[in-house]
Amino acid sequence: FTQDDAHILCAPEQLQDEVLGVMTFVLEVMDIFDFKVEMELSTRPEGSIGTDEVWEAATKALKDSLDKSGRPYDICPGEGAFYGPKIDIKLKDALDRKWQCATIQCDFTLPDRFDLSYIGQDGEKHRPVMIHRVVLGSVERFLGVLIEHYAGAFPVWLSPVQARVLPITDRHHEHGRAVVDRLLEAGIRAELDSRNEKLNKKIREAEIEKVPFMLVVGDKEAAEDGVSPRTRGGEDWKIMKVDDFIARVADQVKIPATKRRK
Repeated sequence: FTQDDAHILCAPEQLQDEVLGVMTFVLEVMDIFDFKVEMELSTRPEGSIGTDEVWEAATKALKDSLDKSGRPYDICPGEGAFYGPKIDIKLKDALDRKWQCATIQCDFTLPDRFDLSYIGQDGEKHRPVMIHRVVLGSVERFLGVLIEHYAGAFPVWLSPVQARVLPITDRHHEHGRAVVDRLLEAGIRAELDSRNEKLNKKIREAEIEKVPFMLVVGDKEAAEDGVSPRTRGGEDWKIMKVDDFIARVADQVKIPATKRRK
């Protein structure tokens, strides 16, 4: 599996800002995917390494960051990593199930064990603090959660194929290919279903595959430089110019700006 693990080394006085920065980053990512989240502070477990003083400092740093964020959180005694306390951010999917994906771990111990140091403004050596940061956790598991969260019906911006052009007969392939080219040029992920199948079968299969937009093209559409759109929800739009369709879905095909970014 693939994990988006990163290690941030910082000065002790930078710790709170760095933790808050990671927390904000995680919340922005989860917001894009419409996940609700819960926060937990996990403290020192049995069999941990490091001194009591180090653990107290690390736990206080994470708690202060959570308090400053203003978000509610629970405390989970003894659930931290063996080298330091952590903030777990659990997401809730559409079925109200909880998944532990993101984590922020504060580590005073490993920099000491690896004898890491930096030169401060006073010209002296100082020991840095390490933050272990994971946003998605296992990427493969996150994708599985994401698919189930949307039941496969991804938002338009996330759908692998955003529009499928469906020619009624072979003589409409030329117009269909031209439509696909224009959609691709406009940044819309599109493809042509040029199979020798009945239109109803093409529509049904596109709906099963949860393609957001099915664009039917026949004689009338070819004559008017248009398409007849149908949504995966079964809504039929009136015939419209290709450019009008592109304009209508322009906002839906773009990656949304996070709702939490100020």
